[in-house]
Amino acid sequence: MRIGKSRGVALATSSLLFACEAHADLNINLPSPASAGARQIYDIHMLTLGIATVLMVVVLAAVVYSVLTFRKDRGYVADQHFHTSKYGAWSWLAVPVLVLGVDLAIAGNAKKVLASLWNVPDQEMMDVKITGHQWWWEFDYLDEGIKVESRFTPQEQAGELYLREVDNRLVLPTDTPIRFLHTSADVLHAFWVPELGFKKDAIPGYVTETWTTIEKEGVFRGQCAELCGTWHARMPLVVEAVSRERFDAWITERKAQLAALASQDSADREWARDELVARGRTEYTTYCAACHQPGGEGMPPAFPALKGSAVVKGPFEEHLKRVVNGVPGTAMQSFAHLSDAQIASIITYERAVFNELDETVQPAMVRATR
Repeated sequence: MRIGKSRGVALATSSLLFACEAHADLNINLPSPASAGARQIYDIHMLTLGIATVLMVVVLAAVVYSVLTFRKDRGYVADQHFHTSKYGAWSWLAVPVLVLGVDLAIAGNAKKVLASLWNVPDQEMMDVKITGHQWWWEFDYLDEGIKVESRFTPQEQAGELYLREVDNRLVLPTDTPIRFLHTSADVLHAFWVPELGFKKDAIPGYVTETWTTIEKEGVFRGQCAELCGTWHARMPLVVEAVSRERFDAWITERKAQLAALASQDSADREWARDELVARGRTEYTTYCAACHQPGGEGMPPAFPALKGSAVVKGPFEEHLKRVVNGVPGTAMQSFAHLSDAQIASIITYERAVFNELDETVQPAMVRATR
């Protein structure tokens, strides 16, 4: 039994749109914005999605209607003069004009949003310098004289947040204009936290800037968005936005921690061997284990083993040279920014635990040699 054309169109369209009670899952949408810029980007995204949905429904309805209304038997010869009719001639003009109009409407809004993100207003702001490294982040709170190093958390500690959690978060205050100064110490990186509304490349030898004002407290996760080498995936970003009062308290606590650490790391202090090994285990896990592995077995050929290594078992000076200067042309970067105590503990740990050498490297030895 044949059904009416109008009923057929309605039935086919409703079946395609509502089959299996399909509903959009908002969890796969853009995250909830935490700044004005991010909210503008979100609005453009939703506008684009709405336009695309309307166009899809219109085109789908037209296709279904055409199939049900104008279907012919096999061998039917199609109209050879459609393009010369008024409908055919004007459709070739109207469709591109409509599409271009939609594109320009979206692009016009996007241009304004990008300008608002990249053109930093002339006003008092908090300055945070962001430096990308292979493969970790360095955050300098320029107004406070505080430096924070941020590295990914190993899987056994991060659990479900593996490659999404870090040891030190970028703590920022809410309701405070913040200027971000982006640069890199080696290759191209890119700072990207979707809730903050911008993505900016970090370029070696250059400093670029963006800005934002975070409007709500919370933890926002991002990542390096520029392919930067072997461990590109191990450069997550975690921003913790807190109230101004909590941020000021964190600054005070952080300064106290750094002062205590600086006092402890004095190169004039004589360390016990057990102290150096214990400290070295922590420092090695933080700075070295990602490449050379927790057990020192490495991942040859990119990351050579430290266990049984001729360099590690050789003269202390050569071992120190590798740690401080790195190895040009390889993934081994320089760790000259570490304190004498940190380097001494790492070298002592690698030589004692991985190679069973009865040596103790003191911070004073590092200071005198490097």
